[in-house]
Amino acid sequence: MRHWAARLSCSVRRRRVAGRRSGDRGSASIVMLAVGLAALLLALGFVIAGGVIVARHEARNAADAGALAGALSAVQGARAACAAAGRLVEANGGRLVGCTVAGPVVTVTVEVRARTGLATAASARAGPVMAA
Repeated sequence: MRHWAARLSCSVRRRRVAGRRSGDRGSASIVMLAVGLAALLLALGFVIAGGVIVARHEARNAADAGALAGALSAVQGARAACAAAGRLVEANGGRLVGCTVAGPVVTVTVEVRARTGLATAASARAGPVMAA
């Protein structure tokens, strides 16, 4: 009798365990979907951050070039210096936000928009070594 009862209880346990598993069907799909979505959002964050970093470097380059061009034209006056700086800044993909001429020293502020739509700004100053 005992042997028969042991077999019966084992088969009942197997059915219960199998019944529990059937309720979990498809849960791996949901977990993989969540992992895929998280990876996609992480990649999108890296793309946005990379675009802003590139725009910041472009703004620095445009500001440096604009300040140097302005300093070369500073002897012709503030208007000529800022016009030269503006031309070079625009040629480098930026927008001249500010231009200050103090004697032979020219300070420019440039804004560059990343492809993501975020803007970044940079400033640069150029002039003779003795004037700095």
